[in-house]
Amino acid sequence: MIQLIRIIDDLPDGFDALLADAASEGVRNMALLAQGWADRCQRFDRDGEALLGALLAGELAGIGGLSVETAAAEPARRVRRFYVRPAFRRQGVARTLASALVQEALDQVDLLTCNAAASPAAAPFWEAQGFSPDASGPWTHVLRRSLG
Repeated sequence: MIQLIRIIDDLPDGFDALLADAASEGVRNMALLAQGWADRCQRFDRDGEALLGALLAGELAGIGGLSVETAAAEPARRVRRFYVRPAFRRQGVARTLASALVQEALDQVDLLTCNAAASPAAAPFWEAQGFSPDASGPWTHVLRRSLG
């Protein structure tokens, strides 16, 4: 069973392994998360922001953040610093984590963005979550809350 935790004060146990996995795949976003956390410049602690960890069998399997999207012409959120360790892929971790972030964002605003350029699998994953390609800002994909 996948357990989601809200990360508030410290990066969770197991983050070092997640960071190492990301680095071994050439994915920089976990190093950026670690740096932003250490510098206290990106803690996902402002109104509308969140950082969630996904645990599977008690191990940190993935992480994902939600921040204010400052580049949009309307109130918006951005999914960022999203990563699932290779050993935990294809087990619903990414989908569960993404679903929670999308729900939280769309409870607040009508527009959610993400940058799916980190890996070849990212764009198809986000499109399966309902995002559409969009290059009108510093993002690659958007999801708009449906009216109705």
